Amino acid sequence: MERKPRVTIVGSINMDLVTITSQVPQVGETLFGEQFHMNPGGKGANQAVAAARLGAHVQLIGCVGTDTFGKELVVHLEKQGVDVTNVEPVTGSTGTASITVAEGDNSIIVVPAANYRVTADFVESKRDVIANSDILVLQLEIPLEAVEKAVEIAHANNVKVILNPAPIQELTAELISKVDYITPNEHEQLLLKQTHKEQELAGKLIVTKGSQGVTITKAGQEIQIPAYKVDVVDTTGAGDSFNGGLACALVRGLDLEEACRFGNAVGALSTTKLGAQSGMPTAEEVVAFIQNQA
Repeated sequence: MERKPRVTIVGSINMDLVTITSQVPQVGETLFGEQFHMNPGGKGANQAVAAARLGAHVQLIGCVGTDTFGKELVVHLEKQGVDVTNVEPVTGSTGTASITVAEGDNSIIVVPAANYRVTADFVESKRDVIANSDILVLQLEIPLEAVEKAVEIAHANNVKVILNPAPIQELTAELISKVDYITPNEHEQLLLKQTHKEQELAGKLIVTKGSQGVTITKAGQEIQIPAYKVDVVDTTGAGDSFNGGLACALVRGLDLEEACRFGNAVGALSTTKLGAQSGMPTAEEVVAFIQNQA
């Protein structure tokens, strides 16, 4: 039997509080919404579930609160096939994301709470988990010091690293140098290019552009990899699904362009249901979907 890819994700775990409405209220305005849902989320947890659904052995490193949300999220992650051995409860509240969905697009306010207890020391205590991974995936909803420590451990042990720089913040040249792939959206790419030299980012950027797909640079040439067309219900978690798919594809030996196509399919399918994780597909569903598009 083929060994499952070992994907380790260090990142956030949230409960998403989702309001569906016809339009986003202006400052000082009150509107009636259409629906309200509570869905498991957080960029780290989303990417973990995406990779687990695709057949990877996923270790998630993170923190939840001792509240009801924290307990519910751990149970949910276990049911999705994520290894939660390294998800630890800490005193206080679990992270939340308040999401407003209007006309298929979303706006989000994140309260990190327990996610900010993922410190450099906490990550250091998980050194062996990271060192024995095939690939490490990170985002920026946890303290930057924790991201830097995880990257340092991975780099020292020849573990490939994908950094999803969201929400964007200033990153050091040293951190960039130790990361194999960086997956910003167009806004995040612009800010990265304002603060880093082109040679620092060369060959690392995989720019996600929503319905336009992704852009990579290969042998100095920019390559546009188109998105797949689907009936979009909710774009929340699409980027996280792409990152989970990308990680699995790279570990399984696909080249970067093929891996991005696979990630695009995972991201597209994830948008066909409400909730960040609800539409995340299995590997079999992705393969069948790609074959039907041919």
